[in-house]
Amino acid sequence: MASEVQPAPITNQKPSRARYWVVVFAVALAILSYIDRVLMSQAMAGPKGIAAELHLQPWERGYVFGAFAIAYALFEMPSGWLGDWLGPRKVLLRIVIWWSSFTAITGAVWSFSSLVTVQFMFGAGEAGGFPNLTRAFSTWLQKHERTKMQGIMWTAARWAGAVTPLLVVQVLKFTTWRFAFPLFGSLGVIWAVLFFRWYRDRPEDHKSVNAAELELLKENRGLSGSHGNVPWRKLIGSRTIWLLWAQYFCLSYPWYFYITWLPQFLRSRYPLMSDDQRAFLAFVPLFCGGLGSLSCGLIAPRVERWTGSIARARRLLAITGFLGAAVALCITIQMRGPLMMISFLGLTSFFNDLVMPGSWATCMDVGHRFAGTVAGSMNMMGNIAGFVAPVVGGYILQSTHGHYEIFLYSMAGMYLLGVLCWPFINPTEPLEISI
Repeated sequence: MASEVQPAPITNQKPSRARYWVVVFAVALAILSYIDRVLMSQAMAGPKGIAAELHLQPWERGYVFGAFAIAYALFEMPSGWLGDWLGPRKVLLRIVIWWSSFTAITGAVWSFSSLVTVQFMFGAGEAGGFPNLTRAFSTWLQKHERTKMQGIMWTAARWAGAVTPLLVVQVLKFTTWRFAFPLFGSLGVIWAVLFFRWYRDRPEDHKSVNAAELELLKENRGLSGSHGNVPWRKLIGSRTIWLLWAQYFCLSYPWYFYITWLPQFLRSRYPLMSDDQRAFLAFVPLFCGGLGSLSCGLIAPRVERWTGSIARARRLLAITGFLGAAVALCITIQMRGPLMMISFLGLTSFFNDLVMPGSWATCMDVGHRFAGTVAGSMNMMGNIAGFVAPVVGGYILQSTHGHYEIFLYSMAGMYLLGVLCWPFINPTEPLEISI
């Protein structure tokens, strides 16, 4: 009986590049995510904004901002775990359709309580987006590509948030905030349809992936299946996990200022400026944050070669980011001129985002098969900070009659606490073998 003829091994085939389309979809989703978040902070301010129409006090505005963040935090880990269990394709479809629907519904709110409820549902829907993108990256990208691609994705997210104030100011010249929310919400539905048609949870199931690209991704083959039974005891007992949570809380507490209170801070400090001028100032911090993420992604490989270790490189970049942000923010508080103030606030954001790509790449390396769950748990802590910061800020502003200095100093203190976390984080040891 003749033996079956085996195909000749592939020797010179050029790898396909389907994996980079995963990055394209991730970048697009990051952009939509931050457009929808920053939209609220812009629509809140102004004589025809949400706060004026619904007669919201500062403490009420703080709870509106916080409602999104606390819901995002509560549902972040469950949504990350769902991605590990069901795969990112199904979970991301649910996430984007849900959040887009409640973005649109925001245009119909009629009171403080209805706005808080819709924002809570919006946050619950959007929770899990970035952990599931991180889960997709762990399957579709080679290990040495992950920090760089995280840097690119977060750059896109920050720049989308930076452009949104400029975009919203122009949109609101022609319509009201009640129409703007359905307009921006419709964009997510388009993304969801295109993504669900193209994406597959396993590279080997995608018709655009050839054998040479599969060979590049062979180390990831054990990561693409269902991994629902998370080693919770090891996760809760890991020092690295706890410190990863703590440093992300410290990073997110000050960062949420940019997408919540910043427009109203600028309106309070520079009342004689036009809306267009203030929108440009609001553009600067998130744009500089994008530069920080991009810079981290680009220089991380060089720092790794210089230090001889991925772990040492991530620690060095993160400590530099936290310390630089604390110093730059303290200088910002002393500045009164708009250009100097916004320049140092932009520098603060730049240093802030030097920490981002390494934090998310650490979730992939530490989480390994459970990257979605680990990323979800870290982002959960970040969004608990996203609830605490605007609410605390609202009470501080209420009690100080609109003076922002104490709020800003509390943000600088958080950065200093973040510096203390990273020397004790092991950012490359998988959770399953950690002691």
